[in-house]
This record gives sequence, C-alpha cells and structure tokens, in this order.
Amino acid sequence: MTDVQAPLLKKKDFESDQAVRWCPGCGDYAILAQTQKNMPSFGRKREEFVFVSGIGCSSRFPYYMNTYGFHSIHGRAPAIATGVKIANPDLSVWVVTGDGDGLSIGGNHFMHVLRRNMDLNILMFNNRIYGLTKGQYSPTSEQGKKTKASPFGSIDYPLNPPSLALGAQATFVARTIDRWQKHLAEMLGRSYNHNGGSFIEIYQNCNIFNDGAFEEYTGAEKFENVIELKHGEPMVFAQGTKGIKLDGSKATVVDMEKNSIDDILIHNETNLDLAHIIANWTSHSTLPEPIGVIYCIDKPTYNQEMINQIEAAKKAKGPSKVQDLLNAGDTWIVD
Repeated sequence: MTDVQAPLLKKKDFESDQAVRWCPGCGDYAILAQTQKNMPSFGRKREEFVFVSGIGCSSRFPYYMNTYGFHSIHGRAPAIATGVKIANPDLSVWVVTGDGDGLSIGGNHFMHVLRRNMDLNILMFNNRIYGLTKGQYSPTSEQGKKTKASPFGSIDYPLNPPSLALGAQATFVARTIDRWQKHLAEMLGRSYNHNGGSFIEIYQNCNIFNDGAFEEYTGAEKFENVIELKHGEPMVFAQGTKGIKLDGSKATVVDMEKNSIDDILIHNETNLDLAHIIANWTSHSTLPEPIGVIYCIDKPTYNQEMINQIEAAKKAKGPSKVQDLLNAGDTWIVD
C-alpha cells in the first residue's frame, strides 16, 4: 500500500527524540541510519509503520524510530508482530531481532512466522555473539569460539540463518552487510515491496565482544571474498576475474581468463534448489560470501487468507454476534 496523500518526509522525520544507547562504533548505527533514510522513499505516513523487537542490543531499535513500536519479550517479536498485522492489515510491520533473540529462544516463532508467510519484514542483526549479556557465544558463533561461557571453545555447530529460513518455506530470503550501505538500502526496499514474509540477515559488527567478525567482507579485500547476487546475471566476482560454476550440485570457483561467461552460473532467485546451494556456501571457505536476494517467490499470505476466510464465512452464514456463538451448541445457565 502507498498513501499518495502522505506528506513528503525526510530522514529526520523518522528520527525519534531518544538518545541512541549503543556502544560507539556498533554496526547497529549504520543499520538504523539507513532504515531512517529509506522509510520516506516508501511514501507512507509514519503512523503506518510499526517496528517490533524482542530482547537484545538490536531490540532497542523501536525507541529510535519515530513510528509506532513495541519492545516486546525475548524471542516473541514475530508472534506480537503477527497480532499487529492481523488486527491492522494495512500497516507495514517490521520485526527487528538478533541472532540470539531470533534463533535461540525465538527459533520456534521465527520458523513458523516464515512458514505461514505472514506479511512481515524481518531484519536479523547477526553479530555471531550475545552482546547485551556481555559476550557469550550465540547460535551463529563459529565452532571453537572462545568466550566467558565457552573458555575452551564452543563445541556447537553454528546455525545458518538463510538455510533455516529456506527450510521454513520463506518466500523472501536475503543477506546484506552493515557497512555496505547502498546494498543495505536496496535490500530494505526489496523487503518492503515483497508481499509476504521477508527475511534479511544483516552481518553486523559488535566491536566490543566480537570485533572484526566480518572483516574479510568489509576490508580492503572484500571484493575478493564477497559475491553480489543479481537475478538473471552471471555469478562473477573479484571485479570480474572469478566466477561460479556448478559441478553437479556443487559450486566451484573458476578463473574467468580460462572460462567463458556462457559457462558461468546464472542467478535465479526463484529457483529453490539453487537457493539452498547458495545459502550453504558459507560452510565452504573457498567460496565467496553471497549477499543479495537469495530467494524470492510470490505466494498467498497468511494474513490475506485469513481475511478471505472470514469474508467467505460471513457470506455463507450471514452476519452474527459473539453472543450468538456463545449461546450455540451445548450451553448451561448457572444460577
């Protein structure tokens, strides 16, 4: 929905009067700034946006957006956001969560809100650490991660958020990086314009407890280590010197001086099998980190299907009252 009557807004209109209380240098600042900057481009009134968060550093987000917001409870932001969307279907509802909040205690809610294809925009700030509670390893921390809670190194295998989202039947899965500001803005736009549940994993640096976790994707050699996915285009990176080919279902890196562009894999964001392959590149150190839209399809949303079901029931049975329902069937009067 676009409100053509909405006044022309600017970034400052989406900045609240609350002091931003993140650690200096935190990647959350970049995500907040880009979100505030892009909200006006959607042509909506501030009152038509709602940001819902759980618990964690990222969950301060609603305080800093001059929109409606709800700082909810640990891991339950998707459930609360679902209620907001069902009760107010015309609102643009955003869920802000972290790798701990969204994938640990909130893992069940995360899976099912994507399975249902609720028309929500989920932003997961992944810093591979618990920042708010002072540096324990999280569900996405690498195996062997040494923290106060795992002094000899974590023995857990890390979760892969895009792979989990695809397994939960998400209709939009993307990844971006806090310092790739232009790319982050593009992913926010794609998420907003997707009719259905959208999930964006945002690599976000925690300079206090996990500094440099994504340095290889933001430093001087970033173009050697990252591939930007573009629908319908060949998968090339490293300024066009390297490409991706499929050997069966296995992705491999090839030298473009020795290979034709016609041999290079073409990205198709509607191909689920390809999306699964791309999402699992992370576990192969020889492959570049994929950013961009991994998967995107159209599918009926839960919230619209619920509206359709209610309208169909009204048409079939006619108008009624709650009291009529309570008095139907086996009822008793207790004196």
